[in-house]
Amino acid sequence: MRIALPARLRSRRSAVAGLAVLVAFVLVAVLADVIAPGDPLAGTGPPFAPPSGAHWFGTDSLGRDVFAGVVHASRATLVVGLASAALAAAVGTVVGGISGYAGGLVDDVLMRLVEVVEIVPRFFLAVVLAALFGPSVPVVVLLLGFTLWPETARLLRAEVLSIRHRDFVVAGRASGLSPGAVLVRHVLPNAAGVVVVSGALHVGTAVLVQAGLAFLGLVDASTLSWGGMLQSAQGFVTIAWWPAVFPGLALSLLVVSANLLGDGLLAALSIRGPRSRAL
Repeated sequence: MRIALPARLRSRRSAVAGLAVLVAFVLVAVLADVIAPGDPLAGTGPPFAPPSGAHWFGTDSLGRDVFAGVVHASRATLVVGLASAALAAAVGTVVGGISGYAGGLVDDVLMRLVEVVEIVPRFFLAVVLAALFGPSVPVVVLLLGFTLWPETARLLRAEVLSIRHRDFVVAGRASGLSPGAVLVRHVLPNAAGVVVVSGALHVGTAVLVQAGLAFLGLVDASTLSWGGMLQSAQGFVTIAWWPAVFPGLALSLLVVSANLLGDGLLAALSIRGPRSRAL
């Protein structure tokens, strides 16, 4: 079965490649128990065994299979990236949609709220909250979701401002629909592209922040993550390169693919606005 993609997106090979890689990562996360059965935290060989037929990515300092670790760690990484992006998209859609459509004092108040959230150092706040409330995945998701949304709100507000006086919106108001109904039925569906674009770009940002927290030891050690694997391997790079290189490659590939997809969507939809870069 072939999946139909918009022609403007198909013409941008980098975006298609980014989408393909993201889909591949999702499949790996879903099928992790099939691809690498067994406990990824259990030792399965001698410490620092180099890549071989028995251990494709070698083993780490505790004899754990690095390939199994990379595969199973994709789950927590993708949960954080996708859930954070979805939460940011939801909050940004509400704030940006209301701000752009209502205008006036409501717009001014909501934009000041956006500016307040934007000036908070995201990573510093993540470190503080992780230390206060515990290094759990839900805490990281909530933190990132509620700090990434201003970029979505700004993009959506600009798009709503550009279409709120178009004929189909005026016709909706003239038919007696309430402002909320006009916004939901007519305005937001025609401005949804900016939400999709910012969401794709936010995936990379969320993944990097989560990896940074794990590298600093601020994520639950029982939750496998690429950042945690890098933290465990940092003291042994001169002895064995593979425990650090393979998680690092997976992390880089996921972030780059998310950015490629976001940039491709941005260009395909001809959206103007600030880009949320993860790198």
